[in-house]
Amino acid sequence: MIIRSMLFLVPLPMKKLVHSSIRMKTQFTRALGLFLIVIQGVLCASVLPPDADQVLAWGDLNYHLAITPSQPATRAVAGISAGAFHSLVLRGDGTLMAWGDNQFGQTSIPGPAQQGTVAEAVAGNVHNLALLSDGTVVAWGASGGDAGDYGQCDVPAGLDGVVAVAAGAVHSLALRGDGTVVAWGSDAFGQCDVPPELDHVVAIAGGMYHSLALREDGTLVAWGGNIMGQCDVPPELDHVVAIAAGGYHSLALKDDGTVVFWGGYGLIRGSVPMGLATVVAIATGDYHSLALKRDGTVTAWGLNTAGQCDVPSGLRNVALIAARGSHSMVLVDDPPPLVKATVAPAASGRGKAK
Repeated sequence: MIIRSMLFLVPLPMKKLVHSSIRMKTQFTRALGLFLIVIQGVLCASVLPPDADQVLAWGDLNYHLAITPSQPATRAVAGISAGAFHSLVLRGDGTLMAWGDNQFGQTSIPGPAQQGTVAEAVAGNVHNLALLSDGTVVAWGASGGDAGDYGQCDVPAGLDGVVAVAAGAVHSLALRGDGTVVAWGSDAFGQCDVPPELDHVVAIAGGMYHSLALREDGTLVAWGGNIMGQCDVPPELDHVVAIAAGGYHSLALKDDGTVVFWGGYGLIRGSVPMGLATVVAIATGDYHSLALKRDGTVTAWGLNTAGQCDVPSGLRNVALIAARGSHSMVLVDDPPPLVKATVAPAASGRGKAK
């Protein structure tokens, strides 16, 4: 059965769940102490401990019905990332949890990433990257000649001193402590052809077929596929503190809390919703975008083919956002007792909006 446009709640940690009367079909799955609530309808209500974190997702969740984390989710969440059909959670203790489609082993976390030393984790379409505390990178997912293998898991030998990672659809990026960028994987559109003079980089992002780098002076460099102008950085763009790369579009967050958009959604040119301001974080799926505002609310826009832009009404206290493909994810701190859902993965970097 294919279920689209729904909301699921993953309490982290789970101490008590009180489920109210619901007027729609509900499925419960319990795996190793982790509860997954999957709703096909318009209302979900749950009462959680006041200190619980929640990871919520909506949009195309066809592969999210079976969740088999390797460990109980009993630790606070430090990061989230969305793949095309899978999801990653980085816990505060440096361990990972993954669920969703595992056709290429993208949710089978390898041993080196299970030691509690993960500092950052990001998801591509069918692969993942984990930055370890020693500055090295672990990759897993499509490899070994799989249909989705484009070399995105072939971490260059000797790569170290890494401070941030980013995953494109089928390519990978690493930012080293000296401000240089290393790329590997599919280079069909030049997305791995890092400009030779690129330096002083503080953040990176990988899109479908293009890559972005934010320099310490607040300016951007883009390279790779430019079908919809996603690499045509606006000439006067500066004061950028965060970046995100989508399917055929790019986003930049400026230090005044505004967002700049260029590129498009397939054959459709895109833009930023009128009046969008006080933004503190951005994320992109293939054909949609998310913005986290200072008040803890989320704005979504773009193509809504699978409900990926149907932000649950009443959603607030959001701390982190992520997107990839046609689904969206958020981390909610101190969630309200009632979350209503309409019928419903960094960019990496060190900058923050003022």
